[in-house]
Amino acid sequence: MRHDRDSNGTIRSSALWGKPSKGETRPNALWGKGGRGLVAALALIVVLVTPMAALAGSSSGRGGGSSVKAYLSPGLLESASENPKATFDVIVQGTRSTSSARVAGEVADARKQVPGKGKGLRKQFRSVNGVAAQLTGKQILRLARRPHIRAITTDAPVVLSSYWNWQRWPYAASVHTLWGSASSANAPTIAVVDSGIDAGRADFGGRVLAQVNLASRTPNAPGDGRGHGTFVAGIAAGGGQFYAGASPRSKLVSIDVMDDSGVAMTRDVIAAADWILANKDRYDIRVANFSLHSGVWGSVFFDPLNHAVEKLWFNGVVVVAAAGNYGVGGEPSGVPYAPGNDPFVITVGAADLDDSIATYDDFAAPWSAWGYTLDGFAKPELGAPGRYIVGPVPATSTLPLERVTNVVSPGYMQLSGTSFAAPIVAGAAAQVLAVHPDWTPDQVKGALMLTAKSAPSARPGSLGVGIVDAARAAAVTNPPNPNAALNQFVITSAGSGKVFDAASWANVATSDASWASASWASASWASASWASASWASASWASASWASASWASASWASASWASASWASASYADNAEGEVSADGEYADPAELEALGTPLP
Repeated sequence: MRHDRDSNGTIRSSALWGKPSKGETRPNALWGKGGRGLVAALALIVVLVTPMAALAGSSSGRGGGSSVKAYLSPGLLESASENPKATFDVIVQGTRSTSSARVAGEVADARKQVPGKGKGLRKQFRSVNGVAAQLTGKQILRLARRPHIRAITTDAPVVLSSYWNWQRWPYAASVHTLWGSASSANAPTIAVVDSGIDAGRADFGGRVLAQVNLASRTPNAPGDGRGHGTFVAGIAAGGGQFYAGASPRSKLVSIDVMDDSGVAMTRDVIAAADWILANKDRYDIRVANFSLHSGVWGSVFFDPLNHAVEKLWFNGVVVVAAAGNYGVGGEPSGVPYAPGNDPFVITVGAADLDDSIATYDDFAAPWSAWGYTLDGFAKPELGAPGRYIVGPVPATSTLPLERVTNVVSPGYMQLSGTSFAAPIVAGAAAQVLAVHPDWTPDQVKGALMLTAKSAPSARPGSLGVGIVDAARAAAVTNPPNPNAALNQFVITSAGSGKVFDAASWANVATSDASWASASWASASWASASWASASWASASWASASWASASWASASWASASWASASWASASYADNAEGEVSADGEYADPAELEALGTPLP
C-alpha cells in the first residue's frame, strides 16, 4: 500500500494522487469548453427535440392513434391508448385561428360523444387560445383527431426553481428531483472547511453567511486563493446557470484553513470544528464538509481531528469527509487518515459514472481510497460521482492557473477527486434535513445508506454500500441507525459532554468479533438495495478484528508525528485528470427521466 504524507502535521485537500487510466483521454468533442458554444448547443438541442416529440405524438398507437393530427406530450398518446378509461389533466390548444371558446366547445363535444368520468373543462385562457381540462384517454384520442386542435399537453406540476445542470452527476445522485421541492427552501446551512469561498459569485447568490479565515500558512489570498473551496461549495450548494449543486438553496459558511497551494495545519482544521460548534445555532449549520485529510495516519484512540469531528457529530452536525485519492489501480488502500477514518462520520468514495446516469455500470475511480481503517472499520460508507466534475473556481486562483487545460469556460473547470464526491453527499444530507429537520446525524446517515443505489460493477466495499440517492433518502420515514453498535460506547464526560470511549469499545471488540452484528441484523436494513449480509461480512470480518493491533502496546508507543511517517511528498494528480466529456448528460437521458429541457 502506498503511503503519501506531509510533514509537520499538515492537511491536504483530498483531490489528490489519482491518475487516469492508461491511454484515457475522452476528448470533449461535443461540448467543447462551454461558454457561448454551450449555450448555442443547448438552443439547437431544444429546437431539434420539439419536432421529434411532435412526430412521436402523431405516430400510430392503440385506439386509432394513426389518425391523430394534434401534437401530444411525449408518452401521452401511448398512455391514453392503453388506459382509455383513466383520466388525465391536460392543456388543450387550438390552431392559431381557433379561439379559446371554440376549443372549450370542442372539449365539450368530445365528452358528449365519448362519455367518461373526466371532469371536463377546468379553466379557459385568454393569453393562450386553449383550455385546461380533465379528460379520459378515449376522449383525448377523439379530441386529437379534430382539425381545430393543435396540441394536447400534460398539465404537469411546475417546479419552483430554474436550477439546471448538464452534467450527469445530479441525476445519478438523484438530487435534481429535490431542487424545486417545497422542502428545499428549508435546507440548512453547510459549513465548508476548505480553502475559502469566492462569495461574490452569482453561483452563490448572496447565500454565503460568513467567511472565517483560520489558516496559519501563507500565502493565503483573500476569499479563495486556491479555488478548491469554491469548487467544493459549488458542488454542494451552487446555483449557477447549468451548474446547480446538490442543495442549491442551502446557505453556506466558509472556513478557510488552507494556503494557496492547498495545504493546511491540523490545528487550523480542529479550530474550524471548534468554530462550527460555537456558531452552529447562530447560522443553522447542520452539515459540515471536510474535503481534506490528515498527512499522517491516525487512530480514534489518539487523533485529535477524530475527536473534533466526533464532537460535531454528537452535537447534531452531520460530518461528511472525503475518503482520499491515494488508491492505486482500484486496489484496497485502507483509509488511515482523519477525519475520513472516523467510524461515526460519513466517508465518501468517488464513483466513475462510465458515461451513463444508471449506476449498474459504475465503478470506483482507480485512485479512490477504500478498505479498513487502522481501527478495523470499513470505509467509505457511500459512493458519489467524483470523476470529471465541472464546478466554479475564481479565475485567478492557483488551480485554474496550474491546470489550464481543465478550464471549460471562464470561472469553471473540470476536476476529479473524492473532494468533489463528498460535497454531493453533504448537499444530499442537507436536502434530507430539509424534509426531516429534527433528525440526528445518525438518522441522516442511516437514510442515506439504506437507500443507496447498488453498484454491482464496483468491487465490493470500494463505494461502501452504493451510490447516494438523495431523493429516496429524503423519502425515508424511519431509518435504521448504522452507528447503533458504536453508540453504546458514547459516554458523557464531565466538562467534555458526549465522547467516544474508545478503550471500552476496544475491550469488547477484541473479545467478540461479532460485537456489531446485531445492529446490522435489524429488519429495517432488509429494504436496502444492498445485501445486509455482505455489508456485515465486509465491515466486521472476524479476521480483521483478530489481526487488528489497536489494543496492543505498540499503539501507545507509536509516534504519530515521527519523521518516518512524513517522508513522502504529495502530487495533485487527481485534480488534474485529463478533461473528458463522459459526464455530460445528453437530452435523451434527461427526457427519459422526465426532466424538461431548459
